[in-house]
Amino acid sequence: MTQRTTLIRMCAASAGAKFAIGQNRKVTTKQSSAPGLKTLLTGLGFGESPRWHKGRLWFSNWGRQEIVAVDRKSNSEVMVRLPFASFPFSIAWLPNGSLLILSTSDRPLMRQESNGTLVPHADLSELPAQTWNEIVVDGRGNAYVNGGAMGGANPASGIIALVASDGSVRQVAEGLAFPNGMAVTPDNSTLILAESFGKRLTAFDIASSGNLSNRRVWADLKDGAPDGITADAEGAVWYADVPNKRCVRVRQGGEILQTVNVDRGCFACMLGGTDRKTLFIMAAEWHGFEKMMEGLGTGQVLTIKAPATGVGWP
Repeated sequence: MTQRTTLIRMCAASAGAKFAIGQNRKVTTKQSSAPGLKTLLTGLGFGESPRWHKGRLWFSNWGRQEIVAVDRKSNSEVMVRLPFASFPFSIAWLPNGSLLILSTSDRPLMRQESNGTLVPHADLSELPAQTWNEIVVDGRGNAYVNGGAMGGANPASGIIALVASDGSVRQVAEGLAFPNGMAVTPDNSTLILAESFGKRLTAFDIASSGNLSNRRVWADLKDGAPDGITADAEGAVWYADVPNKRCVRVRQGGEILQTVNVDRGCFACMLGGTDRKTLFIMAAEWHGFEKMMEGLGTGQVLTIKAPATGVGWP
């Protein structure tokens, strides 16, 4: 049994009442120690893949096998309970409103039907990825999914695959150093990727066919370890950073515009709210895979006002 399989089973076994989010649970909003930073929700496993959707923040609650939605008043609701164990799993929506769930299960890309059932959306079995990680759907309905070996002897084994709107699947990028969060610009022309082990944000041009080309370093982050990302209307990108316990706003070229430091690892971030000028931060204690279970229950959703409106996808 692989270490990752063991961890997935441990997460599944732990999903229960101890730290679980209940239906329509309300948590009092409180001021965090950082200026302007507020705590919206607590008691999560590991919050990831945040998305602003229909007036609420949706996110994956890793270790609890849940997809949760929370409003600005801290009212939360479990929207989907996964019928399989997966660590990680991520979410996105097709233009027709169908929810896609990318996971490490034996059914890696599922779609939720209108009656709530989950069905296979596309077959990823022929692609060379041991673990699937993140997903983004652009404005044309093309879904980009990434994954790889996520470490080991070849840390640059990551790929991006395209699940086109016509249902076809093909690999469109390779040789990535732990591909993580992705964002697509509002004109559907550029995909920006966080390479966690590469300590950089990487950009690709998007062709009308959905293919990726002209790979380039968008920002060298020096000591930064980017995880989830979100783009804004001033051409900047926010990235979450687990080991450095922060979210950082950078412009193309790597200039740091703003840093939000917190007391635990930042796994992902998303610009949302009615004006999309609130930065939602998914944070939790992280002690490495060997001690991962020690972080369960420490997950939080934090918020802070941002200087520019969120744009693009997700």
